[in-house]
Amino acid sequence: METKETIVNQVLLVDCDKISANRAQPRKRFSAEQLSSLAHSIQENGLLQPLTVRRVEDGRLELVSGERRLRACELLGFPQVPCIIVEKDDRESAVLALIENMERENLDLFEFAEAIQTLLTDWQITQEEAAKKLGMAQSTLANKLRLLRFTPEEREKILSYDLSERHARALLKLGPPELRSSVIDEVGHGHLTVAQTEELVRRRRSVEHRQKRIFLAKDVRLFVNSINKAVDAMKQSGILATAKQVQTEDTITYTIQIPLKPKPPKH
Repeated sequence: METKETIVNQVLLVDCDKISANRAQPRKRFSAEQLSSLAHSIQENGLLQPLTVRRVEDGRLELVSGERRLRACELLGFPQVPCIIVEKDDRESAVLALIENMERENLDLFEFAEAIQTLLTDWQITQEEAAKKLGMAQSTLANKLRLLRFTPEEREKILSYDLSERHARALLKLGPPELRSSVIDEVGHGHLTVAQTEELVRRRRSVEHRQKRIFLAKDVRLFVNSINKAVDAMKQSGILATAKQVQTEDTITYTIQIPLKPKPPKH
């Protein structure tokens, strides 16, 4: 049966196969267990809240909010679902999809950060505007965006260990991904608290700093040896170069003198 889907802001029954997913849907992973639980609830109690959809360019209906509810209804074999048609542009739809997921706490920390990044890049929303719409301080929003520095592999580990955003922010202070990855495993296997994680990160950073100083000292010695070898090579070829080294606590100063005219041979 055809429905008059053009009526705006009224609840209408719409065929499930006529509804397409929100292109700006921030949620990328849907738990089969949670969908099954939601489907069971809908079967027992009915769909208590209609989906929200909008018209897009080619006349199709696109979800604004309610993808989990739509998927649960499709699991139950519902041919139609109640929907409210709203007039929203692409940008407004993206913001509403993120806000709904945030309010329902359905996004993991990386999906949330990715959704914010999408708002900023695809829909040209400033950090200040996004923070205002999401009801958070701009500094909080910036901290969430920093989580995108984790590699995909690191993100999967953090989620599999069920680590919090505070755990993740502490881990982000570590340098190379290979070090970070091993510490994530240590935190996850040890079920460390945020405070314990912060202390572990502090110790690892201290070790990393000392190692960098050792590597730097080795590199400096290599450079110094290279300079000495270059001066020796010039002397062996008849160029009477001289080198003077002055070392302080913080620096090594090299003064090299190379004569422009070769010394005349002795008769």
